[in-house]
Amino acid sequence: MKTEDQIEKMKRFRNEITRFMLLYKFALDEMETKVEILKQEFQSLHDYSPIEHTKSRLKSPESIMNKMLRKNCEISLASVKQDIKDIAGLRITCSFISDIYHVSEMLQKQDDLTVLEIKDYIKNPKPNGYQSLHLLIQVPVFMSDGQELVCVEVQIRTIAMDFWASLEHKIFYKYNQSVPERLTLELKQAAESANMLDVQMERLHREIKEIKDAQGEDDMIEDLKRIIINNQKIALPSGFLKLLGE
Repeated sequence: MKTEDQIEKMKRFRNEITRFMLLYKFALDEMETKVEILKQEFQSLHDYSPIEHTKSRLKSPESIMNKMLRKNCEISLASVKQDIKDIAGLRITCSFISDIYHVSEMLQKQDDLTVLEIKDYIKNPKPNGYQSLHLLIQVPVFMSDGQELVCVEVQIRTIAMDFWASLEHKIFYKYNQSVPERLTLELKQAAESANMLDVQMERLHREIKEIKDAQGEDDMIEDLKRIIINNQKIALPSGFLKLLGE
């Protein structure tokens, strides 16, 4: 039968773990809110958003412990915070390659965020063909007893990059043996095909935008009489437009 001291010690330990994990959850919440604001702003002002969707992931305590053991690190919360930088992960999927860098630039301009590291696997793909832009971002989290700085790993990629990475992960998930060179080569070729599709779709997007920008003046004026809020088009009263003009 456990003593009261043991039970109290277990409660304190549980609370410490809970608070530790909440820090990363709140940091993810903060990042998702920031990205959603950017998405809605662009959709409303430009009738187009560079952000398709986002997906967040929080490592479980078991996964964190296993990674610490693989790295031969000391098992303590302070050591975890120092050595494991991907406890909180946010994936941002964009339409085009240029959007990736645009979103990255917007995040880097936010005063309360600190970018600790940038890994560009688009300009420098991994040997297996993997492409993505990785940002390690330090996010301030305000708890009841003060501010904590928490790391969030942000991965920004196109739909094609995300498709390839997701399938590659499924193919090799828990596969511990060496992969035949023929299959490795095919996967790399598939990654190159995905990149060619990205380049082609961006060119089509740019050309269609040029055609749209050259549309008739009457159509453009009609578009300017509406605003978009919460993905709904709202007509502006003519009297309101006249008042603003004056």
